[in-house]
Amino acid sequence: MLTITDAAAERLRAVLAEEAGEDLVLIITTLSGGCSGHLYDMQVAERPDDSGFQHLDVDGIGVSVHNRDSERLNGIQVDYVDTLMGGGFKIENPNADRGCGCGKSFG
Repeated sequence: MLTITDAAAERLRAVLAEEAGEDLVLIITTLSGGCSGHLYDMQVAERPDDSGFQHLDVDGIGVSVHNRDSERLNGIQVDYVDTLMGGGFKIENPNADRGCGCGKSFG
């Protein structure tokens, strides 16, 4: 369903180790907004209830995707890019038929 690059996995493991809580996972959802229609939302939180979510294990990292977003997020690749201007997660989505200039939203 989705892949996580080595760079993103390394960063996610560090974030998960820093956070307090049990059964922490990466939750990936989409929100309405942005100039192309949808925005990505990623957060580390306790694993949500099973109803309404698909739970994945991607290279030892727990990932939860809401059922309503599964089609939009199917096949995405989560990467972590570190540049002189700072680092951040980047999502490559083969389902996006358009994106905005800033790279924050997709349609």
